[in-house]
Amino acid sequence: MGTSAINISGLVKTYGGRRGSPEKHALKGIDLDIPRGSVFGLLGPNGAGKSTLINILAGLVVKTAGQVTIWGFDQDVNPRQSRAAIGVMPQELNLDPFFTPRGALEVQAGLYGVPKSQRRSDEILALVGLEDKARAYARTLSGGMRRRLLLGKALVHMPHILVLDEPTAGVDIELRQMLWENIRKLNAEGMTIILTTHYLEEAEEMCDEIAIINHGELVARDSTANLLGRLDSRTLVISPEEPVAQRPECAGLDVTVRADGTVAITYQSARTSAEAVLEAVREAGIRIRDVRTEQADLQDVFLDLTRSR
Repeated sequence: MGTSAINISGLVKTYGGRRGSPEKHALKGIDLDIPRGSVFGLLGPNGAGKSTLINILAGLVVKTAGQVTIWGFDQDVNPRQSRAAIGVMPQELNLDPFFTPRGALEVQAGLYGVPKSQRRSDEILALVGLEDKARAYARTLSGGMRRRLLLGKALVHMPHILVLDEPTAGVDIELRQMLWENIRKLNAEGMTIILTTHYLEEAEEMCDEIAIINHGELVARDSTANLLGRLDSRTLVISPEEPVAQRPECAGLDVTVRADGTVAITYQSARTSAEAVLEAVREAGIRIRDVRTEQADLQDVFLDLTRSR
């Protein structure tokens, strides 16, 4: 069956225009391979096509062209098997207010054809921290508890792949930590995780690989470490012995005096060494008390890849 959890080839989705408006090309020939057992980040600005892609994977949107294979099953040839291989935790809180959490999991498991003897409703409730709310109506749950229940519903049929669509949007720190603990546990047990998030620090911490989509096109796909290495900029932050009255002149370097009194110098490490930067600082008459470095983070890479497109 290969080593791919999901293989996407030439995926196109075009929405027809209304009342004379032009067609909208949501996806423009996406090619993407997601390895099994990975935590894979799917990033992009609003309107980039991420939700369309996820909805196609979940079988909620019909693609215009291309091929999608999920856990070895072609979506067109084996639609039921491909859908059974994937669980989706949506961004929207789409819960029936009159079901209890346990009832909601039982119904969801029935929809996927899971026999009663194989259902894990109580185990899943314990996993997401809702065992004490098993018999409470969903309408009485807090927003954070409802998000936990959405995660539970995505797990009832024991999918090989779990898609998390903005799972921590608007949640508190405690719930966020609980979610990530659960995700790490599931991934350690072999589940493939696909994450979309606007919290780029989460993607940087959690994801093995990241794909960035912009305007319906795949603009980057690489390991997190390699993406971070694309920007060669470094920033040397110097704490001077005495306050700096005005911005010092260091030839060929981008110098900023920050509000806390430190002097930040940004340079390209391929062209300039840290020793050369420090020498320029000394020549500018600045006595150095302390020094530290800052490197580009995923947000810098993201903005660099999407700003000019």
